[in-house]
Amino acid sequence: MEEKHIRKPDWLKIDIRTNPRYTETKRIVDTNKLHTICSSGRCPNLGECWGKGTATFMIGGDICTRSCKFCNTKSGKPYPLDEKEPERIAESVKLMNLKHTVITSVDRDDLEDLGTTHWVNTINAVRKLNPYTTIEALIPDFQGKKDLISHIINSCPTIISHNIETVRRLTPFVRSAATYDRSLDVIRQISSSGITSKSSIMVGLGETPEEVEQTMNDLRNCGCEMLTIGQYLQPSKKHYPVAEYVTPEQFLVYKEIGLQKGFSSVESGPLVRSSYHAGETLIKRTNHLK
Repeated sequence: MEEKHIRKPDWLKIDIRTNPRYTETKRIVDTNKLHTICSSGRCPNLGECWGKGTATFMIGGDICTRSCKFCNTKSGKPYPLDEKEPERIAESVKLMNLKHTVITSVDRDDLEDLGTTHWVNTINAVRKLNPYTTIEALIPDFQGKKDLISHIINSCPTIISHNIETVRRLTPFVRSAATYDRSLDVIRQISSSGITSKSSIMVGLGETPEEVEQTMNDLRNCGCEMLTIGQYLQPSKKHYPVAEYVTPEQFLVYKEIGLQKGFSSVESGPLVRSSYHAGETLIKRTNHLK
């Protein structure tokens, strides 16, 4: 039976205007042959973020070894790692004059260390060239291997983020290899280290508000401090279908509930993504703790 198409509401209209800062950001990304989750993930905020001179760098190539049904990143057999990529990322952060940078990666289940050494090399390179830039590492689950996750923790980024993505019931249908409990374990290990932990939830996949609240509870019980909540947008017809478009009013409700549950910051809105306003959110959290 053909899936029913749900029309996008007006509040999901995206401003695609560009400015000189957008053009310069695109030039830096293209010149340094970098991958960004902004473009590979078809992020709806690309115009806004690049227009402010910010971008979420994606390391390890642009081909993922997993094939999650919500994600637009290419999947298959990745190419060998580019050993010069860490230095190019660091140089780009400097050229963009970033005060806060977000780094993420594809899953590299094909590598013996699942890509953690490349991660550490990138974080260290960025810090060496940009000592006053705060670093947010948005990491995969690394198959839940605590010793590998410890490598990232020991490199001491300012924030380590790992996305729970969706509620427990929908996880097997949406994520190809990751599990709900494994992701909670990753968050727990990050939180226990003393580094600020962060996660993200997509809504509109068919979850209930009660399930969203339970996911918040599960994250808080693992020590998660920061949360983003955004609307799932189906990248193509082959991806998991949108069940509903959650209203802006409901996103505000989720934000209030999250703050009441003890998250130090909650970014919640239709177009919010994992790294949306990441730098501004870090400042808010710092002020919250003063």
